Parts: sequence; C-alpha cells; structure tokens
Amino acid sequence: MSTARSLLDVIPPESRARLLDEAAREVPLILDERLFEEGRRADRFWVLRSGQVEVDIRVPGRRAAVIETLGQDDLLGWSWLFSPHVWHLGAHVIRAGQAVEFDAAAVRSLCEANAKLGRAVYKYVAETVAERLYGTRTRLLQLYGPRAEAPEA
Repeated sequence: MSTARSLLDVIPPESRARLLDEAAREVPLILDERLFEEGRRADRFWVLRSGQVEVDIRVPGRRAAVIETLGQDDLLGWSWLFSPHVWHLGAHVIRAGQAVEFDAAAVRSLCEANAKLGRAVYKYVAETVAERLYGTRTRLLQLYGPRAEAPEA
C-alpha cells in the first residue's frame, strides 16, 4: 500500500524542520526485526524510506496473519495517536531498508502546540487508516465474500 504522498510531504514546511529536529531520527530496518507487538505500548511510529514491513495480527493456535505489506513512503503505525496508545497489530521487517522513526509523545506535544501541524498530522493519519480499512474490507470480501455465480449456459 502506498498513499500518493508521505506524511512528511503534507506537513507545513515551517513545521517539518522542527518536527524532524525534535521528534525524529533515521533508523535502519533490519531484516526479520520485530518493530512492535500487538498489545504493547505504542510509543513511536515510522515513515518508511526503503525496505518492506509486514503488518500482522495474532491468530490463536496459528501463525500471525499478514494484514498488509508496507513500503517506501508508507506510514507505519497509528496506535500512537489514540488512547490508550497500545498497538492493535504487530509488524516485522521483510526487506531491509531505512525509516524515519518518530517519538510519539514528542509528536503529540508538537501537534498540540501547533494547530497547523496538528491538523496535517491528524488528517493524514485518519486518511491512511480509512484507506487501509477499505483495503482490508476489499481483501476480506475477496477471501470470504459470496462467490459470483457463473452465468447459465
């Protein structure tokens, strides 16, 4: 999944430098690294520069089910924005790369102090969540929805 623009593209230019200076750092994405686990504290998020990350959900008695694969410019993580700030899914790296990692508390604080920045971040995250929910719905219908009946001959 890749939105048309990265989170960094939609942040007002006057806020972008401050956000990157005060709340972000470049990090490597290491193959097979587990970035976060469902049910744990969501204290950071990422914008992927390169590489790929699978987002998954635990399935009791089975392997985790992959929900989505994310790549360049994708936002990884939205649970950091909503109380109680706990991951709803898990994620692991399937292709090494680079990402910008953000400190969630620092970003929330900057958004509270700067209305333009806050609107841009919240709007982008909400649009990303909506897009991904729609994509998940479509995949679920393809997997489990009613099959189209073959036309009669």
